Parts: sequence; structure tokens; C-alpha cells
Amino acid sequence: MPFEIEEVVETISMVHLHHFDIRTVTLGISLRDCISSDVSETERKIKRKITSLGKDLVSTVDAISSEYAIPVANKRIAVTPASFLLDSLPHGSAVRVARALDEAAAEVGVDYIAGYSALVEKGMSKGDRELIESLPEVLATTGRLCSSLNIASTSAGINMDAVQMLGHTIRSVADKTKTKGGIGCAKFVVFCNAVQDNPFVAGAFHGACEGEACLSVGISGPGVVRRVIELHPDASFDELSNLIRKVAFKITRVGQLVLDEASQRLSLPPGIIDLSLAPTPAEGDSVAEVLEAMGLERCGCHGTTAALALLNESVKRGGLMAGTHIGGLSGAFIPVSEDRGMIRAVQAGTLSLDKLEAMTCVCSVGLDMVCVPGDTPPEVISAIIADEMAIGMVNNKTTAVRLIPIPGAGPGETYDFGGLLGEGIVQATTKASPMGFIRRGGRLPAPIRALTN
Repeated sequence: MPFEIEEVVETISMVHLHHFDIRTVTLGISLRDCISSDVSETERKIKRKITSLGKDLVSTVDAISSEYAIPVANKRIAVTPASFLLDSLPHGSAVRVARALDEAAAEVGVDYIAGYSALVEKGMSKGDRELIESLPEVLATTGRLCSSLNIASTSAGINMDAVQMLGHTIRSVADKTKTKGGIGCAKFVVFCNAVQDNPFVAGAFHGACEGEACLSVGISGPGVVRRVIELHPDASFDELSNLIRKVAFKITRVGQLVLDEASQRLSLPPGIIDLSLAPTPAEGDSVAEVLEAMGLERCGCHGTTAALALLNESVKRGGLMAGTHIGGLSGAFIPVSEDRGMIRAVQAGTLSLDKLEAMTCVCSVGLDMVCVPGDTPPEVISAIIADEMAIGMVNNKTTAVRLIPIPGAGPGETYDFGGLLGEGIVQATTKASPMGFIRRGGRLPAPIRALTN
């Protein structure tokens, strides 16, 4: 479908007035041919593969951004889950593999590299365990590396042994990075039903079903959606859905343009477009403000979950027809620290941890960039994760937890992480202990809906 001059003019308006951008162009790279029993050889293969395929990514995307006047916030790389490599390596190799990934990312100049990951919804291999045990040191000593674990799925249930481990792991990561507000936890996310073509960090990885390499694009633009809603204050829900679908179609078209250009210039196959309304701390670039434009006095009040459901579904429908392959997480993100409207809602007392959990039933991810007191017990962190995994497992959707215990901070206190990570505000957890439940271990069974054959 050719691009008309009217689309170009409208895109320029969206960029300059409403914070529209391409959030990421992500290069997915398979590292399966880097598997070796010798850690030094593995390091060499990792660096050679990433630098060979990624050497022109940043310059090419920057050139496209300049030529079309379309901002591209980040250039990223996603690799095969690193635990696959660790299975063949001697004990103690995890940190060296992590640093090889981080150094390769620095050499090619990308903002982030993701895929220090493991898929453990049904059990843990040697490499999986070593990766989890290495997380505190890895996330404290690397700059660009992001990590994720898939610990639950609708077909397998929830690995409660992994859930129990992660409460302690997340506390350890926070403690290791306490001079920066526990920022290491911002580079780690836990999934149920993780998708294998997600271009967004911290949860991106290049899935086992993917080819040798591909390019994917993640789009944003909550400010554009908010503006079209504000222009139609009396629209019915049917009309509102149609308006959101139309604007989602338009911004997805821009993403397809960038993907096509990057794919052609880098001679790499195109992957997917992920149409996710991902907010930033910039004023006017907020998903919470989109919901408030629909008529909510403040995000988090009664009606918020319904408004978010309308937004999420309308965005998916609008983008679906505008791109060749729509995938990833596509929908609306609700990362608290990265969204000024959500920060204001927490400060106003309308957006609690419980309300956020309810909203995750209908958004495209889960509890994202949520800050809790630094002294939150590990079993409480594990229980928050278990609750969110259960929502994803039973409803056959992707859910996630990116939780940050801020060392030394209590409810209501804030910490400025800077950049796209924004300002974290600490939210209270319940006082009653879930320890007796979490310590049971084992696997929480999959729902009956998993038996669909």
C-alpha cells in the first residue's frame, strides 16, 4: 500500500505535537550456533555473531529516522535465551556469558540487549538455575543487559519453585544496586505466557521458533490517541472505539514504513510490528491521561479497568490491518514510574497495587515498573508474582511483573531513575504474610482450558 502525502503531513504533526515515536527497532539474533562446552569459545562466538549482524543497525536506523523525520527512541538487540548456552558450560560461566553479551552490545552501540533469559514454566535445567543464581551480580555489573524469565503458562501451570526463588533474587538484585535505587530490578521481568517476538525490554528474547535473525519494530503514541479522544468529548463508546482504531491504523503504517526500510537496507528479514502504547515520563505521553480523556476524573477510579479494556482492544483491532505481521505484546502498557499520569494517580490515592493488578487482566502486559518498600519480605514479592502469573495462566494471556524494592524507602517516597524509566513512587503491600503458601513449592496445575486438543 503506497504512502500518500497526507499521511506524511499527518505523521509530522503527530511527532511534533503529540510525542509520537518509534519506541524501538530491535534486531533478533539466534545464538544457537554459539553453544560450546568451552566458555572462552562461547564468548568469542557471541561477540563475533552480534557484532557481525549488528554493526550497521544503529547508523542505518538513525539515517532512516533523519530522512523521514520520525524519532526512533531506542535501538536494541534480542538474543536466544542465554540459559540454552549455559546448559553446555561448566558451573560458574554465567557471569562471563552475560558480560560478553553486554560488551558486544556496547561495541555495536545499541541502547539495550535482552535475552539473558530462561523458560522455566515446567522445570529448571542446570543452565536455568545458574542463570537465576547469577542475576544479582549480572544486573549490578552490566549496563545494557536485560533479563527475563517465563515461569508460567496456560499449558504448563506455574512453577512455584521458581516463584519462591525469585522473591529472594529480586531482593538481592535491589540490594546489589541500592546506591541507584535498586535499578537492577528495572532490567528484569517475570512472565506468564511470554511471547517469543517481543521487541520491548526488559522482556525481549529471540525465540526458539525464530530464524537466524530478523528485525522488529515497537511503536508508541499514547499522546496521539489522547488527542483524538479529547477532540470528541461526546462520542459514544462505539464511536470512541472506531476513532482509536483509525489512529492506531495510522501509527502502525508508520511502523511498517520504518520496518520495510530497515529490512531492505540491512538485508535482514522483517519480523513483526508491536503496536503497544508505551508511555514515557514526558508530559502528554501518558496512557493514564488517555483513560482520563475518556471521562475518568483520575486513573485508578472505578471504571478504569473498563476504559483500559476498550483502549487495548481498539488499539489491537486498528493496528491489525495496517501491518504485514502484527505480533509481540501489542496493546497498552501500564508502567507506573514511566507514566506521569499514573504517578499522579498513585499520589492522589486512586491507583493502588490492587487496582493495578485488576487492570492487568485487560492490558497487554502486567505489573510494570511498580516500586515497593525496600524491606518487603521475599515471600511477599513471590506472592505478588504468583498472583499475576495466575491471572495470565487462567485467562490465557501474557502477564508480567517488573517489581522494584527501593532500598531504604517506604510507602509514598519517590526515587528518580532518570530517562525513560522515570520516577518511581513506593506503593504499600499488605501486612499479612503469605509465607505458608509460598513455601509449599512444586507446580501449580494448569487450568482445564489447557486441554484443548
